[in-house]
Amino acid sequence: MITGAHSIIYSSDPEADRDFFKKILKFPNVDIGHGWLIFGLPPAELAIHPADKSGSSEFYLMCSDIKLFMKEMSKHKIKCSAVDEQRWGIITNLTLPGGGKLGVYEPKHARPKNVKTKVKSIKLKVKSK
Repeated sequence: MITGAHSIIYSSDPEADRDFFKKILKFPNVDIGHGWLIFGLPPAELAIHPADKSGSSEFYLMCSDIKLFMKEMSKHKIKCSAVDEQRWGIITNLTLPGGGKLGVYEPKHARPKNVKTKVKSIKLKVKSK
């Protein structure tokens, strides 16, 4: 029934942030028309946390070595916050070219196995103006 998840990052400079995901993180992508890129993501997981009020969501990328990740980002002049050691992982927040913040962490917790889905391949036909 469910074949995937779609995450959205809102940006005041979407072109710069799309370039970051395409050229620096090297995420696979498709152009669905007029430079609008949809990025493939690495395997994901979802956690439900308690809150006083429902409604907010967070999006993090995970990595296998946070210090190596931060070193690579510094080569591209991408600023990362100091690492924050938590019981569940080691986290940093980077500043996207568009000014937004994105959390990245090296998990210490157990990871679920990837969900296998059967998805039919489709071709998008985009008409250019």
